[in-house]
Amino acid sequence: MTKELFSWHSHSLDKDMPIACYGYYGFALLLVPTAAADYLEYERFQLLDTLAPYVDAGKLRIFSVNSINNESWLNKEMQGEHKAIRQNQFNKYIFDEVIPFIKTNTSADTPIITCGASFGALHSMNLFLKRPDLIDGVIAMSGVYDLTEYSKGFYDEQVYFNSPTHYIPNLSDNWFLENIRKSKHIHILTGSGNYEDPEASRKFSMILNNKGIPHEVDVWGPEWTHDWPTWRAMLPHYLETRF
Repeated sequence: MTKELFSWHSHSLDKDMPIACYGYYGFALLLVPTAAADYLEYERFQLLDTLAPYVDAGKLRIFSVNSINNESWLNKEMQGEHKAIRQNQFNKYIFDEVIPFIKTNTSADTPIITCGASFGALHSMNLFLKRPDLIDGVIAMSGVYDLTEYSKGFYDEQVYFNSPTHYIPNLSDNWFLENIRKSKHIHILTGSGNYEDPEASRKFSMILNNKGIPHEVDVWGPEWTHDWPTWRAMLPHYLETRF
């Protein structure tokens, strides 16, 4: 599996942001790290090894970005308002810089699927729901789609607009709803073992159902915990059976 590293100074974040790219062909899988991790996390925990056969076969090309969670929701020294500002800057970085980078390095019509585990699942879902015109779908693993789980009691308009559990029930704009409904790839996956929260996935699935948004929710058994062996099993299974 081929690997290339790129980096540029992000105008949205005002810092250098690296990105790892694997493969040359296929649809684009945009990986968002868990919690406080970095752009090489999925490789370091051997998830990339399980995806290598699909990358080598030209089924997909992987783009793995850096996290800024330590500069936002996981930063205990930062005020809530500033955390929300940093979150919005990250969203802008993805939409205005990463997506064009992917299109330049693939093609204008290459589908882009966001994907992440744990906190990365929330970010992946949020990015897709905000810009369904740029992103074609999402694979969210072991996520909680309520940002207040991470905001430590802080709640304002920007927390609301980055928390799918909050803003989707009130979404009435037909442009957004129709573009979201077009997606054939909204996959919500979770285990039922230690530290998993399958009820969060079921709750968010009900919210999507109430909005007429087609999706798939898949709750695996109690042997599947909130850890890398689960995600190393889930993601290749979905790439094999749904794409």
